[in-house]
Amino acid sequence: MHAAALTSPARLWSAGEVLARPGPVPAAPGVYGWHFTKAPSPSLPAEQLLYVGITPRHMANRTSTQNLRTRVRYHFRGNAEGSTLRLTLGCLLGFELRRVGSGKRMTFGKDGEADLTRWMAEHARVCWVEHREPWTVESDLITRLDLPLNLDQNRHNNFHARLTEIRAQARQRAGEPGSLA
Repeated sequence: MHAAALTSPARLWSAGEVLARPGPVPAAPGVYGWHFTKAPSPSLPAEQLLYVGITPRHMANRTSTQNLRTRVRYHFRGNAEGSTLRLTLGCLLGFELRRVGSGKRMTFGKDGEADLTRWMAEHARVCWVEHREPWTVESDLITRLDLPLNLDQNRHNNFHARLTEIRAQARQRAGEPGSLA
C-alpha cells in the first residue's frame, strides 16, 4: 500500500458527502486517513494527515464486521465511547468528558457530542484506500508517518505523551463525583 494515497490523496471527503445516501465510501475493508482544515490543537498542523485507522479490526480469535462505510460514518456522527478519533478530538478541543450511567462508558454528553459533530463537519476531511487485510499495513503506516492523533503503536511520536496526558486528565475529571451525564 502506498502511504501517499493517504498523505496526498486525490480527493478529501467532507461529512456531508460521506453521510449522503448512497455516499461515496465503499462497504469494503481498508485504511482511512483524517485531515483537518483547522487543527484541533494549536500545537498541531492543519491541512495534513493527522490520524489513520483501519477497518475491520483483526483480533486473535475474530475479525470485526465493520467496513470503511460504517466506520468512517461512525466517526463523523457517533460518540467518544465508540470512536477513539472522536475521544481524542473532543479532549483536544476542551469538551467535557462524562461518565454515562453507572458504568465505565464515557462520552461528551448529548450537547458535547453534537458540538463535536458540528466541528468535524466543518473541519474534518477523510480519504480511504481499500485493502483486503488492513491490519497488515497499520503498524507500518504508524511507524513511517507523522500521525500525532494516533496513540496505539505510536509512542515514538512527539505528541504522544501530551495527548496521553490530555486524555487521562479528561478521564480523571469524568470519574469525579457529580460528573454523570
